[in-house]
Amino acid sequence: MIVDTTLLLICAQTMLFASVAGLLGVFVFLRSQSLVGDTISHASLPGIMAAFLLTRSAHPLLLLFGGALSGLCGIQLISYVSRTTKIKYDAILGIVLSVFFGFGIVLMTVAQKVAGEQQAVINKFLFGSASTILYSDFFVMIGIALLVFVTVGLLFKEFSLFIFDPLLSQSVGYPTKLFDLLLNLLLIATIVVGLQTVGVILMSTMLVAPAAAARQWVFRIKPMIALAVFIAVCSSLSGVLISGSVDQMPTGPIIVVILSCVVFISVFCAAKVQNLFMRVVQ
Repeated sequence: MIVDTTLLLICAQTMLFASVAGLLGVFVFLRSQSLVGDTISHASLPGIMAAFLLTRSAHPLLLLFGGALSGLCGIQLISYVSRTTKIKYDAILGIVLSVFFGFGIVLMTVAQKVAGEQQAVINKFLFGSASTILYSDFFVMIGIALLVFVTVGLLFKEFSLFIFDPLLSQSVGYPTKLFDLLLNLLLIATIVVGLQTVGVILMSTMLVAPAAAARQWVFRIKPMIALAVFIAVCSSLSGVLISGSVDQMPTGPIIVVILSCVVFISVFCAAKVQNLFMRVVQ
């Protein structure tokens, strides 16, 4: 019974995170900022390690707060450098990602030496460990999911216009800077909470892959969001079940492999299926 309850908790946490990642991933993908999610996840690592080293506590909320603060610093640094220099945006993302991740690895090496019995908690943020999820983590994920769904639901029209035409959005009086900050904050919160499931290195796939696959099949934003969420949830559930049935099989990498297969199939088959459907209809 304990095993069943634990597996149910892992499935619920992973599917909930996948639904939020699938939703926000569509906005990231349509804004052509796919590398932003990867940068935020890597930038959060030094904050997590610093929070542990300063407090010697592995409490999830404390570590996640440190990660969120570090991720926000990374986003602000990207914004500042892009405004004040002539460096291209993708180069800035690459530089910030490398610098923060390198600093995070250094702090992680130090943390592992003093972690003792808490070392497993530290290590899971790099590659993820869904099997170590606690009820407190699940409740935090519920709060983040509600925040994301309610915010996007209330501002869906405004967000959609901002994503597809920022200049038009600004001309009609929408606070585009506020929308950009709000989307980034929601993205940071989702990424930091999801690090325990898939880890820093694999996070970008959870954000980009469902949206990339959905984009091959549909062209409107609402169906794209629905399909991306469906793909993310089904892939995550499949990964958890496969990982639970095979010894020493990590959950995060399995989910990423499944998502990669879905993207590969969508890229090469979507157009052919659509053409076949049009011929049948005609």
